[in-house]
Amino acid sequence: MEKTGQKSVDQDADSIHKKRDAIWPLVLFYIHLNILGVYGIYVLFASATWPTILFTSVLTLFGTLGVTVGVHRLWAHRTFTASKPLKVFLMLCQTTAGQGSIYSVVQAHRLHHAKFQQNEDPYYSKHSFMYAQVRGGLLRYSPQQEELLKEIDMSDLESDAIVMFQKKFYVLLYIFVNILLSVNTPFQYFGDSLSASMFVGFWLRSLIVINLGNLVNSSHFIWSLHKGFKPADSNSIFLITKSYWPQFHYLLPRDYQSGEFGSYATGIGSAMIRVFAALDWAKDLKTYGSVAVRQGLTKAVETGRPIVECIEEEVGLEENALPANHFLNREKFM
Repeated sequence: MEKTGQKSVDQDADSIHKKRDAIWPLVLFYIHLNILGVYGIYVLFASATWPTILFTSVLTLFGTLGVTVGVHRLWAHRTFTASKPLKVFLMLCQTTAGQGSIYSVVQAHRLHHAKFQQNEDPYYSKHSFMYAQVRGGLLRYSPQQEELLKEIDMSDLESDAIVMFQKKFYVLLYIFVNILLSVNTPFQYFGDSLSASMFVGFWLRSLIVINLGNLVNSSHFIWSLHKGFKPADSNSIFLITKSYWPQFHYLLPRDYQSGEFGSYATGIGSAMIRVFAALDWAKDLKTYGSVAVRQGLTKAVETGRPIVECIEEEVGLEENALPANHFLNREKFM
């Protein structure tokens, strides 16, 4: 009887250790976000002026770039290095996304990768799209996840003055960059109504950017391929076009060309990183060539060594063989 009672106590303690409670102010914000954001669609077509629509579209693009190019590819996975002006620009863009500070989002995303399709993943990658897209962001971390977050190496961000500045002053930056800029500009400078400025400039824009940003942690449910899937051409589709996007990204995340929305090399994020490289704002772009992936897989099979280690080794050899003036490894891209 004592063993049974002790077992029950241990199970209760373990359940409490893993329990996640709702963040009710955030839940209420999401309810308003969806209701007022959808109403913003009506206001967009009914009364918003073209300057407001164009300005809001630009802010929406900037917010999306802040999440995808900034948080995801630069700070979370270090797929390239950025100059200080580019970091400041991406930091401000990310602030307009309203997802929380760069530091907190990156920390959670790194845990998401470390515990992908495990119970400890804060974005429920084992469950469903709606769990990952919505529920994961509305719950507090469990005591177990809080402990795991402390184990995530964040030393690179802690040494980044721009990231830590945003973390310290996030609330003020959020008010000025995400709320006042988006609402006050159409109202004061474009002569638009306060209704259009609020419902289109803030609520509709926030609805779009937050949901696009959440796809970073949930899109594998949309574009993931089932194990029984047989491509019509051959399995070389993985090596040539990387159509197995989620499998590729979660195995080899340090590729600047891996799009968040199921694409590879063709998305706006990848294009913008190449533009930044052309402007000499982005350097050390990391990517995995098809030949290096194929040779790394072959080496892993032949030697029994870890797949990722073998592929990384082949990528290094491939980079060393590139011409000295190639934009992936030269000091200045012209």
